[in-house]
Amino acid sequence: MKIAITGKGGVGKTTLTSLLAYAYAERGFTVLAIDADPSPCLGGALGFPEELIRGLTPIAEMEELIYERTGAQPGTIGGYFKLNPRVDDIPDRFSAVHRGVRLLELGAVKMGGSGCICPESTILRTLVTHILLRRNEVVLLDMYAGVEHLGRATADAVDALLIVVEPTARSLGTAEQIKALAGDLKLTRLYLFGSMVNSADDRGFIRDHSPGLPVLGFLPVDPGVRQADRTGTPVFDAAPALAQAARDLASALDREMKPA
Repeated sequence: MKIAITGKGGVGKTTLTSLLAYAYAERGFTVLAIDADPSPCLGGALGFPEELIRGLTPIAEMEELIYERTGAQPGTIGGYFKLNPRVDDIPDRFSAVHRGVRLLELGAVKMGGSGCICPESTILRTLVTHILLRRNEVVLLDMYAGVEHLGRATADAVDALLIVVEPTARSLGTAEQIKALAGDLKLTRLYLFGSMVNSADDRGFIRDHSPGLPVLGFLPVDPGVRQADRTGTPVFDAAPALAQAARDLASALDREMKPA
């Protein structure tokens, strides 16, 4: 199962990714959780020990590795470099593992519509392609708002694109924009998931204003999220109701992925 999770900033993408990671690990799956946010915080939501988090460096910031693998020359602009560098060892070498979940931080390069072709973006795109096409595990890609780490070569390898929304017009407007970007990549398995939901009215607002996408579930507002952040414990442990919502989401994804 390969799942990309996106949405407007601040809607709870990272919280949902951490919950799903432990929901799948609980079922005995090997899980690779990828933090593609410019300000990585997935490790905290997963409750990784501080020493493990401090030992991680986002791949986009590993200049020596990037220069070695691409053949680019430090301090130069332009020039030739490999467009298909070796990346197969990166997920295992530069990640951390805790409670059955492997965490990898990608870091950020301005790619997307900017058309950036640079050593950093080449490494990240090649790495994501390798992970989605070659790794045999549950992969959860916690993305910045958009689909910038995906490309046409990997779109078919994504089993689901989850767009996390809160019950606001702005959040659902972002979901519509993401749907359009995903359509450009021919991504077809798109779903909404409601976050920070307080009431039946909130759930109804999300369903009524969905940009034509099915809603697979909801995360209620839960004080356990703040408590988990303060104590450095996994949200999965601190908020049982949210953990159950993640289990239900994993089951819903199983049903969606079954061949017709």
